[in-house]
Amino acid sequence: MAKTIPYGRQWIDKKDISSVIAALKSDFLTQGPRVEEFEKLFAKFVGAKYAVAVNNGTSALLAACFAAGITNGDEVITTPYTFSASVNCFVWFGAKPVFVDIKNNSFNIDETKIEGTISKKTKALLVVDFAGVPCDYDQIKKIAKTHNLIIIADAAHSLGSTYKGKKIGSIADLTCFSFHPVKTITTGEGGMITTNKFKYYQKLKTFRTHGIVKDPKNTARGKWYYEMVELGLNLRLTDIQAALGISQLNKISGFTRRRREIVDAYNKHFSDLPVSFTKEPSFIKSTWHLYQVRLAKNLLRVSRKEVFDQLQKRGLGVQVHYVPVHLHPYYKKMFGFKRGDFPNAEKAYEEEISLPLFPKMSNHDVNFVIKTFRDVIRKYQK
Repeated sequence: MAKTIPYGRQWIDKKDISSVIAALKSDFLTQGPRVEEFEKLFAKFVGAKYAVAVNNGTSALLAACFAAGITNGDEVITTPYTFSASVNCFVWFGAKPVFVDIKNNSFNIDETKIEGTISKKTKALLVVDFAGVPCDYDQIKKIAKTHNLIIIADAAHSLGSTYKGKKIGSIADLTCFSFHPVKTITTGEGGMITTNKFKYYQKLKTFRTHGIVKDPKNTARGKWYYEMVELGLNLRLTDIQAALGISQLNKISGFTRRRREIVDAYNKHFSDLPVSFTKEPSFIKSTWHLYQVRLAKNLLRVSRKEVFDQLQKRGLGVQVHYVPVHLHPYYKKMFGFKRGDFPNAEKAYEEEISLPLFPKMSNHDVNFVIKTFRDVIRKYQK
């Protein structure tokens, strides 16, 4: 059998390798000039005033929650249909998750149901651009403004996506990105937070480095003097990773274009099958981090698990994204969530399969995915 095609993977070329080698040969492996260079280039790309690099996407979310001032007793409204890090980040600060179900025609939060969950304790809205498809930010910003709420966007999937012509990273109060190898660009592990507010920028930088600040103008006590003013962590990105990030950022347009080409091919060849897939609204342009199909279970003779297993046996490294957060044992135990609380999210999870999608896929790979998926679905179609 041919090797398995994974659902996602990085694309590293000679220029990336050369950039990393140059960093390894330089004076700074960490805390050097490449991190700031990466931050400036990234902020310019997304159209934000400030960007702060960190060691992974989860750290980006933690730092954003810190900058937003989320603390014990607060409530944060978010979606149950996401990776657990999107919720863990504010639970770590003692906040309570308040979930809002997703839309039936997408995997994104249903913004029409948000206002009904707002209370005096609500501090922020944490929204997720699922699979690279941006949320409806105009409606979300309107709600946030009315109720004086902070918007944190988990854009781990949506680097390069646009909403009404604006790049994701320039719209929310704080936007968090991930550079894991399956994401739009990679630094191995790594993350970034963008913002247009200087007060958030300052807090992000302080939190990233143990809560320590050093004022170069304050030399009365000695040039060495520094102070810890917040309870922070070491979330720094290395110059080695930043070098890779800078190189990858130069190729993002090509990466995005290829992802969109593959999605167009899938949509064309799967339109006659008993499956559904997310379609772009006219006002957004997605980078398509994931390609998800929802199986019409009433039109198939077998379960989702059987379809999944057959696809894997035939060489497709399919995946399921994700187990809804409220169904994890920790969240059931700590907050009393139960099956049936968010039916749209649960139904989406029971029907979803993610197919291979990454820029390095050859046309042969794409055609293999199309043929294999069609063969399996047709085999089990009623």
